[in-house]
Amino acid sequence: MRSIPLYTLEGVQDAEVRPYSFSTEDGLGLSMLRFSRGTDAGESVLVIHGLTTSSDMFIMPEHRNLVTHLLDSGYRDVWCLDFRMSNRYSYNLFKHRYTMDDVALFDFPPAVELVRRENGGRPIHVICHCLGSVSFMMSLFGGAVDGIASVIANSVALTPRVPGWSRVKLGVAPFLVETVLGLPYLNPRWNEDPGLSRGKLFSKVVSRFHGECDEPDCHMLSLMWGTGWPALYSHEKLAEVTHRRGGDLYGATSMNYYRHVLRMVRAGRAVKMHPDDPTHDRLPDDYLARAADIRTPVLLVTGDRNRVFTDSNIVCHQELERRAPGRHELAVLPGYGHQDPFMGAHVAEEVFPTFVDFLDRHRTATASAVQPSPAGTGQVAPAMTPAG
Repeated sequence: MRSIPLYTLEGVQDAEVRPYSFSTEDGLGLSMLRFSRGTDAGESVLVIHGLTTSSDMFIMPEHRNLVTHLLDSGYRDVWCLDFRMSNRYSYNLFKHRYTMDDVALFDFPPAVELVRRENGGRPIHVICHCLGSVSFMMSLFGGAVDGIASVIANSVALTPRVPGWSRVKLGVAPFLVETVLGLPYLNPRWNEDPGLSRGKLFSKVVSRFHGECDEPDCHMLSLMWGTGWPALYSHEKLAEVTHRRGGDLYGATSMNYYRHVLRMVRAGRAVKMHPDDPTHDRLPDDYLARAADIRTPVLLVTGDRNRVFTDSNIVCHQELERRAPGRHELAVLPGYGHQDPFMGAHVAEEVFPTFVDFLDRHRTATASAVQPSPAGTGQVAPAMTPAG
């Protein structure tokens, strides 16, 4: 029995909630939830999740969540995007060959255009996390989107780095899962399968190596992401109910994104998965090549206990500082890891004020310097319609 309903909107009170649906150029249906207060909502914030999570990570009812905090802090038009990595989509339960290049080129341009059309052209700020952060930074620094007022990128951006054991897992996991085990995806909820299944047996084997807690979902997440016991977060940062519902907050994922992460880790920076694929000709082979020309200020955030992407954002800040001195900032969160800066019990007091301070310093004054180019993004405009 769930203590918190699946896909609940109960975490955000006193806001108008409106769902939107839109299509990508390569033929996927995506969605967004818009949370607003008042008719003159001001500048917009677009919030982007990571791989295996969804917009649910920003509207959790068990603590003061990010969307509520932004609304209460004067940002009265907040959009939560569920792009193709979201656990809300069934196509993640099949083997696929989507890459972060696909996300950068096809998912974010129509999402940004939808927000821009609906908000009357007001400035847009972005808060992004995990591989959603990598992909959005690729989209921005690759020229697929422009006119963004500011970006807050958590855990990793354009220079992915992982622990040594994680690098080994990235190298063997796709072959092991798809070919040896014959499974189309990894799922943190396999332990809850009715009856006996290969996934359930696999989950039980994984739990044999994790004595740090009694939650099989948590054990599977540590296998899927990072190196540690646990890997994604610190137990002491989470409310107990959040720890128990890991299987709801994180979903199943196919393996191809792991292949792209490994390619980037080996390269030391964000690069294309398939440089010779003409599908992505509009994107650069090296996403840092134009870093000096991108005027959007970025706050790179990481926990000092990040056991998924280690010091990736520290290295990224150093790289961006070398190319564009003084434009970007770094925030290291004491005691936090990869996921708990959004899901922790006390993030409203310990993390979100850092976000709001950065956003406040880049309201309006910065917007005039980062207006979208007259030619737009160069993308074919897909169909975009309110879903309610």
